[in-house]
Amino acid sequence: MSRLPRRKKAATRQALANAARRLFLEGGFDKVTVAEIADAADTAVSTLFVHFPGGKEALLLGDGDERERALTAAVRQRRKDVAILQALRDFLATRGPFDPEPDPESRRIAELVISTPALRAYARTLWTGCEAALTRVLAEQTGRDAGDLSLRLLARYVLEIPDLAGTRPDPLAALDAAFTHLRRGWPDV
Repeated sequence: MSRLPRRKKAATRQALANAARRLFLEGGFDKVTVAEIADAADTAVSTLFVHFPGGKEALLLGDGDERERALTAAVRQRRKDVAILQALRDFLATRGPFDPEPDPESRRIAELVISTPALRAYARTLWTGCEAALTRVLAEQTGRDAGDLSLRLLARYVLEIPDLAGTRPDPLAALDAAFTHLRRGWPDV
């Protein structure tokens, strides 16, 4: 495949995501149609679904691939003196409602996700969809078997934190409380 079609596809994808973000922030997620987004990006609805088969939610939150790569990289690329749970906590502290100093648009997007049931459910699905990958990385980094139920439980608990703690009045304090509990159950991770 030549560079031009790839660049054109990337530009179309970015135009759709930008249009969706702008329209969602202006009018609210539930009031914006895919037809309006496609029109704002000067493309067809069918093209929108080619680039974002997950629909409207994926336009704002992606498909989970970036999330999974970043999550596993946070564990694999941590400094040797940083515990796995600390690396995961630090990673989550930079995302969505936990980010202590988001730019104004990011703050509005986080608020939109939290206040919109469809977006919140999709975000949770994206996080929990990382369970197998996080379990594999935990096994790799701890020298345990990937079939160890304890590691799968830990991965699931970590991946539920954004949904549970992210909606609290003080998300960052809730994030810290969640990891305090996890460290009690997995002190060696």
